[in-house]
Parts: sequence; structure tokens; C-alpha cells
Amino acid sequence: MTHISVSDAKAQLTDLVRRAEGGEDVVLTRHGREVARITTLKRRPLTPEERMAVIREAQDAAKGKLPPGFDPARSQDFLYGDDGLPG
Repeated sequence: MTHISVSDAKAQLTDLVRRAEGGEDVVLTRHGREVARITTLKRRPLTPEERMAVIREAQDAAKGKLPPGFDPARSQDFLYGDDGLPG
């Protein structure tokens, strides 16, 4: 476990996140006191049923069957800002 001050962490954030992704816990301190932790997010594995549902959804999308609520006209809106330029 690594301890680092918040002020020092600002300049090393990318490296600290990489270390957390690798399984290392990084504890941020302020005035020597622990205040926050950077750690990896552990995702639970999909159940076989969930995995099959994802596969079926992808297969349906490939056949042109779109999920409920999907609007192809708005599918790329997140790529652009309010000014119409790439975000």
C-alpha cells in the first residue's frame, strides 16, 4: 500500500491510477492523515445467462433488430458538443 499526499498526487495521478489498476492500493493523505483511497474496481463476472443475453443482443443488433429506446438518429450525439464540433 502506497501513501502519498494529495498535493503530490496531483502531479502523479496517471501513474497512481495505473498502479491501482495493477492491484496496488494508493492512499491519499492530507497533513499526514488518510483521506482517500485509489483502488481498482472489481467487477463481478457475468453469469452464463447474462453472457448469453449480451450475445443475443449483439446478434439481434447485427440483424438490424435494435434494443427498445434506441434512436439511430441520435446514436452519435455524444461525439459532438453543443457547437456541433467534436467534443
